[in-house]
Amino acid sequence: MNRQADGVQLGGIEHFCLVAQHQGFSAAARATGLTTAAVSRSIHRLETRLGVRLLTRTTRSVRLTPEGHGFYEQCRAALNQLAEAEREVTGQQRNPAGQVRISLPTSYGHLRVLPVLGDFMRAYPDISVEVHVSNQNIRFTEEGFDLAIRGRTPPDSGLVARKLEDADLVIVAAPAYLKAHKRPLNFEDLQAHECIQFLLPSTGATVPWVLNIDGKLVDVATQGRLHCAQDILGPVTLARSGFGLAQTYRYLVQDQLDTGELEEVLTEFAGATRPFSLLYPANRHLPLRVRVLIDFLIQRFQSAQPPRESGALL
Repeated sequence: MNRQADGVQLGGIEHFCLVAQHQGFSAAARATGLTTAAVSRSIHRLETRLGVRLLTRTTRSVRLTPEGHGFYEQCRAALNQLAEAEREVTGQQRNPAGQVRISLPTSYGHLRVLPVLGDFMRAYPDISVEVHVSNQNIRFTEEGFDLAIRGRTPPDSGLVARKLEDADLVIVAAPAYLKAHKRPLNFEDLQAHECIQFLLPSTGATVPWVLNIDGKLVDVATQGRLHCAQDILGPVTLARSGFGLAQTYRYLVQDQLDTGELEEVLTEFAGATRPFSLLYPANRHLPLRVRVLIDFLIQRFQSAQPPRESGALL
């Protein structure tokens, strides 16, 4: 292989990726139809041109160096995009095929996205989906992700954000707590209650509660002795135990509201929402397999109601 793009010899890069993928020169040589020595010389030329050692070679194994690992992730993504462009221009992608890697936040992923992915897989039998469920920030190119869903878009991130839905917020408490404490009737009553706090993972700041007061969404400062970080199921579990009030997403507590394990309070001030969006790099070519997943999720989740004002992002 001696492909070239803008002066970059792609053959050595393809050989390097094959060695990294197969963890050996012999297996990579068999995949290319070349000799092991030819593959070794190709990668040596690549390392010389870059001035960086990409692989650590021993008599028994081949391992990526730290620099090689980062280079491999970026090259793999670039080669995948090249292959995708070739398939599209030659008409081989009339039926979407291949793998999509998507990162989902924990609670939204488990309760909203994963239950509908089966419908997508049945509609597109030639697509495979690799799902990572985590609240950790990701690096699209370095980690090889096609899409992510988040409740907030990092500022100046260079990402496209396509809204999926505005998730309703509710304030809930266990019946035992409401029996032991006076039920709040006005937002000002919250100052007399144990309000379970959630901390933003990125900054550690307390997330204000959002209420609909006279038709306007207002951030309301609350107080509480318990603070939860990282997992937004924490305040829900504490509320179910009877410790205090919690503001959370309706989709997280709808089952408990239906069974009476939790009760909604301050319904007169309901109507606050927070958005969840699909994210992907702005400068990336989107393969057909990625585009059809985006369209599927937006169609499934996007509300038919008029856009509503949203509260502070979580």
